[in-house]
Amino acid sequence: MAALAGLGVLGAGRHLWKLPVRLSAGLQGCGPRRGYIAGSAERSPTFGLLFDIDGVLVRGHRVIPAALEAFSKLVNSQGQLRVPVVFVTNAGNILQHNKAQELSELLRCKVDPDQVILSHSPMKLFLQYHSKQMLVSGQGPLVENARALGFQNVVTIDELRLAFPELDMVDLQRRPKTMRLRSDFPAIEGVLLLGEPVRWETNLQLIMDVLLSNGHPGTGLATAPYPHLPVLASNMDLLWMAEAKMPRFGHGTFLLCLETIYRKITGNELKYEGLMGKPSILTYQYAEDVIRQQAERRGWATPIRKLYAIGDNPMSDVYGANLFHQYLQMANRGEEEQQTGGQQKQRPSATQSCASILVCTGIYSSQDPGSQVPPPGRGELPFHGHRDFSFSPGLLEASHIVHDVNEAVQLVFHQEGWA
Repeated sequence: MAALAGLGVLGAGRHLWKLPVRLSAGLQGCGPRRGYIAGSAERSPTFGLLFDIDGVLVRGHRVIPAALEAFSKLVNSQGQLRVPVVFVTNAGNILQHNKAQELSELLRCKVDPDQVILSHSPMKLFLQYHSKQMLVSGQGPLVENARALGFQNVVTIDELRLAFPELDMVDLQRRPKTMRLRSDFPAIEGVLLLGEPVRWETNLQLIMDVLLSNGHPGTGLATAPYPHLPVLASNMDLLWMAEAKMPRFGHGTFLLCLETIYRKITGNELKYEGLMGKPSILTYQYAEDVIRQQAERRGWATPIRKLYAIGDNPMSDVYGANLFHQYLQMANRGEEEQQTGGQQKQRPSATQSCASILVCTGIYSSQDPGSQVPPPGRGELPFHGHRDFSFSPGLLEASHIVHDVNEAVQLVFHQEGWA
């Protein structure tokens, strides 16, 4: 792959694209590129862009230089985006407007909060749980995020631990000196898993206590109820890419731990009322709606018919985009929806396709090219997707592979006749 990148030729299987000569770097801002001619590109777009963030636009808190170059092509002389753009991330431990501000500073472009789709954003659609007493797990501004999603009554893991200190027994220094029972604590009616927590052992223990006690963690039940309380979860990424050379554990790893513990203790499978974040179809439906609303606000009358999803993670970005493309094809044929993530949308869609573009600046580039081939004696690579998503090798094949996000934007413009 490195050799191909040096030649300016990158491809994925049958998909091969020869890049034009790389333009000079050294971009200082996010205004239109000097000497870049828009030509007919100012017409109403018929396509939209879905950008992953980590590994595509940034690594940790550092912007990837190619992202600045890419966004110089995406704005006009007035600094406005020439096409509808959303940022679809599986992160969820930050407020939407704070993420938009962070992206604005890193990309040197104005990013509006409604352009940022966090992993849990589609939870706004689960109205039937918004008035229930929900236990929330994760880190960062948990209560603020939950309330922004519409949940009116939330209890954090820390609040539950303080109410029932005898439940948290792993850390010897935090074990209570005296035991007490709370009879006035409100019953928990559901669980929100918004992202990986800091103290996994405490969160796993207390979530299990809530599920096994049917929402009354200070008591015990002879038999665990099944079906259990409703569980909504976001971000299924097993791994994610930061500054480290190797990928880090993601919330998908935490979910795997919880599912394994629940099955081992009860003999039953943990069930989700909703799974959000890439690769869930629900997340792409939500992003499609945001793209459509953005185009309407800009006065672009032509319907958005094609989406391009640019990411670095084959399991979440490529699989999700291809799964959504498959869903769109089935919907166009009037066939039944599948794997939507627990909440189905009935509004007819003008979107006809979703192409996946894989960049080599994140998760994908962290792997040796040889790791893409199963080792001797093994028939296939390990499946890093969530348990509830069936493994289909074809869905892991990107429509296109390019070196970075700048080349991805060049590719899209070439495909759409914009450059």
